[in-house]
Amino acid sequence: MATEKILVIGSQGQIGLELTQELRTIFGENNVIASDVKLPEIDNGLFEILDVMDKNRLNEVFKKHGVTQVYLLAALLSATAEKNPRFAWDLNMEGLFNVLNAAKEGIIKKVYWPSSIAVFGPTTPKQQTPQYTVMEPNTIYGISKLAGERYCEYYHQKFGVDVRSIRYPGLIGYKSAPGGGTTDYAVHIYHEAIKNKAYTSFLNAETELPMMYMPDALQATIGLMEAAADKVKIRSSYNVAGMSFNPEQIAAAIRKHIPEFKIDYNPDFRQAIADSWPQSINDSFAKEHWGWQPKFNLETMTEDMLNNLKGH
Repeated sequence: MATEKILVIGSQGQIGLELTQELRTIFGENNVIASDVKLPEIDNGLFEILDVMDKNRLNEVFKKHGVTQVYLLAALLSATAEKNPRFAWDLNMEGLFNVLNAAKEGIIKKVYWPSSIAVFGPTTPKQQTPQYTVMEPNTIYGISKLAGERYCEYYHQKFGVDVRSIRYPGLIGYKSAPGGGTTDYAVHIYHEAIKNKAYTSFLNAETELPMMYMPDALQATIGLMEAAADKVKIRSSYNVAGMSFNPEQIAAAIRKHIPEFKIDYNPDFRQAIADSWPQSINDSFAKEHWGWQPKFNLETMTEDMLNNLKGH
C-alpha cells in the first residue's frame, strides 16, 4: 500500500476535503498529494496548485511526485454548471481527457472519476433506476458526465486504462460546504436547523431524491478503487445508493432532535433539475461485483450530522 502515490485533483471541494483526509489515514501523509486551483485555507500536508486543464502542469506534478493513482474530482456541479455551460463542459471534459491520456501513456496506473445520477434524465425510470437504462440528461452537468462515462469505458476497452467510477447520488456531509449541486438543500437544512431552527427549501416538499452520507460515499469510492481489477466489471460508472427521501421527510427526522424546527418552500430553477432525476437507485451490480454496502439511513445520518455540527 505504502508504495502508492495518490493525487487528489479538486481536493478543496465537498468530496475532496474528506477523501484526502481518509486516503492519508490509509496510505500515509506523504503518499497523498492534494491539489486544487487555489491554496487551501489550512496547510495540512502535501499540496500542489493545479488546473487540470493545463496538461503540461498536470504531467509536471505526476513526474515530481511519481503519481500512480489519480482521483479526479474537479468539476462544475449541476446548478453552477447551468449558469456557465461552456466553461462547465470544458472543465469537466478537458480535465478527464488529460488524465485518461496520461493513463493511456502509462504515466499513471489507475484513475478514479466520479459520475452522477445527473446522467439520467426525464425519460429514465424514476423508481429503482437500473444500471442499464434510458439516459437522456437535459442539464450540461449530466450531459458532460454521460459523455465522460462513455469515454472512460472507451479508454478501458481500447487502451486498457484502469479507470473506475461511481454515479454519486446527492452527498451529505458536515466537514465541508456543498459545491453548487441541486441536492445541496440536504446539507443546508442541517446547518439551518441548528442555527435558526428554520429552513426555506428550494425544492418542493415531495421532491424525493437519492442521497448518501459522506462516510458511505468515501467507503464506496475507496472500496471500488481497492477492489481487484477482475471484480470491476463496469467501466462506465456504477450505480450506488444510500437512501432516498424528500424535504418533508428530512424535516421530520430533524424534528425528532429539534422539535421546534420549521420548514417552508420556495422552489427555484433547481426544481426542474431535480424533477428530471431518479427518485431511487438500483445498485445491485455494485453490491454483487465488489461488495458495496451502505451503513447509514436517514435516521442514523440525521443523528450523526446534528451531533457533529453542534460540536463544530
